[in-house]
Amino acid sequence: MSTLTKLKVKLFADGADLAGIAEMASNPMIGGFTTNPTLMRKAGITDYKAFALKVLEIVPTLPVAFEVFADDFPTMEKQAKEIASWGKNVNVKIPVTNTKGEFCGPLVKTLSDAGVNVNVTAVMTLDQVRKIVENLNINSPAIVSIFAGRIADTGVDPVPLMAEAVQILKSKPKAELIWASPRELLNIFQAHQVGCHIITATNDILKKLTLVDKNLDAYSLETVEMFYRDAQAAGFDIQI
Repeated sequence: MSTLTKLKVKLFADGADLAGIAEMASNPMIGGFTTNPTLMRKAGITDYKAFALKVLEIVPTLPVAFEVFADDFPTMEKQAKEIASWGKNVNVKIPVTNTKGEFCGPLVKTLSDAGVNVNVTAVMTLDQVRKIVENLNINSPAIVSIFAGRIADTGVDPVPLMAEAVQILKSKPKAELIWASPRELLNIFQAHQVGCHIITATNDILKKLTLVDKNLDAYSLETVEMFYRDAQAAGFDIQI
């Protein structure tokens, strides 16, 4: 675990399964939690507030992010203030635009000036990052969540973009950058190397932390053994 102890990036767990959240809450390496309406729908959540309050019972002190789901900014503001009232450790996720492509900047400014811990989400360009930072109150904690994994899905290396975003956020010292939607464990170390403050990952990725520093010769042999066991279990036979 020596490599893991050197990590400066904070590890957040991303999900909406209460059992999975409880499992990660017991892991001292996990520093916070995020979720979103899509994850909640997949988990079968129908009562948003009841779910959120259960999460906050499980995670009473670590940061937890819940997202607004309205599409007009006045309703987003009302939802954001309600969500923020559920706990001092709550971060309120605001999408970088609504579905019409209208930038959320004025809403972010209103909430940030009011002391709401905003998490601006679904960010994918440096231009968006710059405009978000302009609207953050220098005295209010905030998070900018760049979907680096989705950027990578388009064939673009997100590492240089994330490194530049770290520099942009320096003008607001209380703002933190999240590497969101990682696709593999390696992304945690990439986030660390560029100085990203947080990476949020699903439990299936976080569980791979046990593989860090694993001997690759031993891992190779285990893989060969797996192939052999599965061939035997399948009853494969080639007449020679």
